[in-house]
Amino acid sequence: MITLGTEMNEVTEHRAAIDVCDLAKTYGSGASAFQALKGVDFRVNAGEFVMLSGPSGSGKTTLLSILGCVLTATSGRVRLMGEDISRATEGDLPRLRREYIGFVFQAHNLIASLTAQENVSLLLEMRGYETSAARAASGKLLDDVGLGEKLKSKPADLSGGQRQRVAIARALAGSPPIILADEPTAALDAQNGLKVTETLRALAKEHGHTVVVVTHDSRIFHLADRIVHIEDGLIQEPT
Repeated sequence: MITLGTEMNEVTEHRAAIDVCDLAKTYGSGASAFQALKGVDFRVNAGEFVMLSGPSGSGKTTLLSILGCVLTATSGRVRLMGEDISRATEGDLPRLRREYIGFVFQAHNLIASLTAQENVSLLLEMRGYETSAARAASGKLLDDVGLGEKLKSKPADLSGGQRQRVAIARALAGSPPIILADEPTAALDAQNGLKVTETLRALAKEHGHTVVVVTHDSRIFHLADRIVHIEDGLIQEPT
């Protein structure tokens, strides 16, 4: 069990943290246009742990990127924590990411020259923390994910599972309400993949974060509240 240093505020059990309606995304134009999403409806309640699965090219990464305020949609509506971000401009996206989103990437995306603590502290400072406060908070976050003894270790000195837990601690910096993870277990063995997924589930079940995981990994499906399948740009019936 993890005990995060910064708890979420009170969460209404059935409030939608993510509410997507008739979402479409087209890349390119004219004869070369490709429609990656074709009218997606997708809703995730606060505190829910949802896995998004589908074959390569199905649209799941595009959907995750729009939810994560990395891409804008071509049409449709997206609400995060009640805020309609559908008309967000490219200039709005950094503020929306800082306010709502923590990312966990498949490849960790840690800075190799920085220690585990420095990797987490850096994001906290980007979110407005003073250096001393960022250092204290990053140490607590890393302790919460079981890496209290690895604060001074650089990524090259950590196992794959440990690097991914640093990435989770970094995603939690500033306690964003929504955590998005893109294939977080793809490069891990079964044991480490399970530990990382259990950590992500604990964020939802014990601390009210809303967690969406894009994954092909059937070894971890049993930990999800729901598995939502996407194929050819359309959401299929959830399981």
